[in-house]
Amino acid sequence: MTVNEVVRILNATVLVEGDMETEIKTACGSDMMSDVLAFVKDQALLLTGLCNPQVIRTAEMMDMRCVVFVRGKEIDESIKDLARTRDIIVLKTGYRMFTACGLLFAGGLRGECDEK
Repeated sequence: MTVNEVVRILNATVLVEGDMETEIKTACGSDMMSDVLAFVKDQALLLTGLCNPQVIRTAEMMDMRCVVFVRGKEIDESIKDLARTRDIIVLKTGYRMFTACGLLFAGGLRGECDEK
Protein backbone atom coordinates (compact mmCIF):
# COMPACT_ATOMS: atom_id res chain seq x y z
CA MET A 1 0.00 0.00 0.00
CA THR A 2 1.31 3.48 -0.79
CA VAL A 3 0.87 6.65 1.25
CA ASN A 4 -1.51 7.89 -1.46
CA GLU A 5 -3.70 4.84 -0.82
CA VAL A 6 -3.62 5.54 2.93
CA VAL A 7 -4.78 9.11 2.22
CA ARG A 8 -7.65 7.79 0.10
CA ILE A 9 -8.73 5.07 2.55
CA LEU A 10 -8.64 7.38 5.59
CA ASN A 11 -9.95 10.45 3.76
CA ALA A 12 -6.86 12.08 5.25
CA THR A 13 -5.45 15.57 4.96
CA VAL A 14 -1.76 15.85 4.11
CA LEU A 15 -0.06 18.12 6.67
CA VAL A 16 3.55 17.42 5.64
CA GLU A 17 4.21 16.22 2.12
CA GLY A 18 6.80 13.75 0.95
CA ASP A 19 7.07 10.87 -1.49
CA MET A 20 3.43 9.86 -1.62
CA GLU A 21 4.34 6.68 -3.52
CA THR A 22 6.32 5.41 -0.52
CA GLU A 23 5.31 1.82 0.14
CA ILE A 24 3.83 1.12 3.56
CA LYS A 25 4.09 -2.55 4.55
CA THR A 26 2.93 -2.50 8.17
CA ALA A 27 1.11 -0.27 10.63
CA CYS A 28 1.11 0.42 14.34
CA GLY A 29 -1.59 2.27 16.29
CA SER A 30 -0.66 3.63 19.71
CA ASP A 31 -0.67 6.71 21.90
CA MET A 32 2.14 5.24 24.00
CA MET A 33 5.51 5.81 22.36
CA SER A 34 7.09 3.17 24.61
CA ASP A 35 4.86 0.59 22.91
CA VAL A 36 5.90 1.93 19.51
CA LEU A 37 9.57 1.54 20.43
CA ALA A 38 8.87 -2.17 21.02
CA PHE A 39 7.48 -2.38 17.44
CA VAL A 40 10.26 -2.84 14.88
CA LYS A 41 9.34 -3.20 11.22
CA ASP A 42 10.56 -1.46 8.09
CA GLN A 43 8.34 1.07 6.34
CA ALA A 44 5.72 1.14 9.07
CA LEU A 45 2.96 3.69 9.46
CA LEU A 46 2.21 5.12 12.90
CA LEU A 47 -1.36 6.06 13.85
CA THR A 48 -1.64 8.11 17.02
CA GLY A 49 -3.65 10.71 18.86
CA LEU A 50 -0.63 11.94 20.82
CA CYS A 51 0.31 15.40 19.60
CA ASN A 52 3.85 16.19 20.66
CA PRO A 53 7.32 16.20 19.06
CA GLN A 54 8.18 12.85 20.65
CA VAL A 55 5.89 11.19 18.09
CA ILE A 56 8.09 12.38 15.22
CA ARG A 57 11.29 11.49 17.07
CA THR A 58 9.95 8.00 17.78
CA ALA A 59 8.87 7.54 14.16
CA GLU A 60 12.35 8.55 13.03
CA MET A 61 14.03 6.10 15.42
CA MET A 62 11.81 3.29 14.11
CA ASP A 63 12.38 4.22 10.44
CA MET A 64 8.69 5.00 9.96
CA ARG A 65 8.00 7.13 6.90
CA CYS A 66 4.50 8.31 7.76
CA VAL A 67 2.54 9.40 10.84
CA VAL A 68 -1.25 9.70 10.88
CA PHE A 69 -2.86 11.78 13.61
CA VAL A 70 -6.32 10.40 14.35
CA ARG A 71 -9.52 11.96 15.75
CA GLY A 72 -8.89 15.14 13.75
CA LYS A 73 -6.11 16.13 16.12
CA GLU A 74 -4.37 19.41 15.32
CA ILE A 75 -0.60 19.65 15.60
CA ASP A 76 1.43 22.80 15.90
CA GLU A 77 3.87 24.10 13.34
CA SER A 78 6.93 22.98 15.34
CA ILE A 79 5.86 19.34 14.97
CA LYS A 80 5.35 19.82 11.24
CA ASP A 81 8.78 21.47 10.93
CA LEU A 82 10.40 18.58 12.79
CA ALA A 83 8.70 16.08 10.47
CA ARG A 84 9.90 18.01 7.41
CA THR A 85 13.51 17.95 8.63
CA ARG A 86 13.22 14.20 9.27
CA ASP A 87 11.52 13.50 5.90
CA ILE A 88 8.43 12.04 7.57
CA ILE A 89 5.04 12.43 5.90
CA VAL A 90 2.30 13.62 8.26
CA LEU A 91 -1.41 13.02 7.71
CA LYS A 92 -4.54 13.81 9.70
CA THR A 93 -7.83 11.88 9.67
CA GLY A 94 -11.10 12.48 11.43
CA TYR A 95 -11.50 8.77 12.16
CA ARG A 96 -10.88 7.37 15.63
CA MET A 97 -7.88 5.07 15.92
CA PHE A 98 -9.95 1.88 16.02
CA THR A 99 -11.81 2.82 12.84
CA ALA A 100 -8.68 4.03 11.04
CA CYS A 101 -6.83 0.81 11.86
CA GLY A 102 -9.83 -1.25 10.76
CA LEU A 103 -10.12 0.58 7.45
CA LEU A 104 -6.43 0.09 6.71
CA PHE A 105 -6.65 -3.59 7.67
CA ALA A 106 -9.66 -4.05 5.40
CA GLY A 107 -7.65 -2.33 2.67
CA GLY A 108 -4.91 -4.97 2.99
CA LEU A 109 -2.42 -3.41 5.41
CA ARG A 110 -1.29 -5.67 8.22
CA GLY A 111 0.54 -5.32 11.53
CA GLU A 112 3.96 -6.69 12.31
CA CYS A 113 2.90 -10.02 13.79
CA ASP A 114 1.98 -13.04 11.75
CA GLU A 115 -1.76 -13.64 11.83
CA LYS A 116 -2.78 -16.99 13.34
